[in-house]
Amino acid sequence: MARQRLGQHFLKNGTVLDRIARAICPTPQPLVIEIGPGRGALTAKLLERAARVVAIEIDRELVAYLREKFAGDARLEIVEADVLGTDLAQWGPAPIAGNLPYYITSPILERALRLRPPRAVFLLQKEVALRLVAQPRSRDYGYLTISTALFADARLVCEVPPSAFRPPPKVDSAVVEFTPRDPGVADTEDFLAFAAHCFHQKRKTIRNNLAGVYGKDVVESWPEAALRAEQLSLPELEEMWRRTR
Repeated sequence: MARQRLGQHFLKNGTVLDRIARAICPTPQPLVIEIGPGRGALTAKLLERAARVVAIEIDRELVAYLREKFAGDARLEIVEADVLGTDLAQWGPAPIAGNLPYYITSPILERALRLRPPRAVFLLQKEVALRLVAQPRSRDYGYLTISTALFADARLVCEVPPSAFRPPPKVDSAVVEFTPRDPGVADTEDFLAFAAHCFHQKRKTIRNNLAGVYGKDVVESWPEAALRAEQLSLPELEEMWRRTR
């Protein structure tokens, strides 16, 4: 019941598991952090490529299962905890991988990417994955795209059908690789608040979304005033934000 309550779907497709492991460990790694190891299918692949794996699992039944499955393997540290309440930095900079629960994908992504790990690879709901890798002027491009791109470059590794899981979810999934980048702004929180205003009503123009916040006369003079936020790249949004400082 606990596993069903937490909405977990366990990846069983060996080809996809290998692709995730290769993406997170293109070369042997001293340490990898795994979020939500489930029954340990990816964990086993990671242990083939990393000297040590720290696996964070909230489900007590699965923790017990993992400790029995990997009993005697000192390279694996199983941590029973909620990842959102765990200081991932305590293990030092390390690649982060995992099959993220669909209902808490965004907060885990935000928490992990702000650490600027060497690399991160996550299995996500396809709908979310497409938003993360979207380009300006596309249907999927929005605030989530920008808030992620501020901290990392996202690349779609592969798409994953429901049949790759047990039990099969009702949606398609995808694997996304994240490579850290330096934010192009000094105050990331202020910029993200600005970007949220820009995308507040996606079909409205920059003029309509920002006039009430920064003043109609100020925004009206901007060359982007008649455009929508979805038409602007991250550097263009950063340039607009600097005018508000």
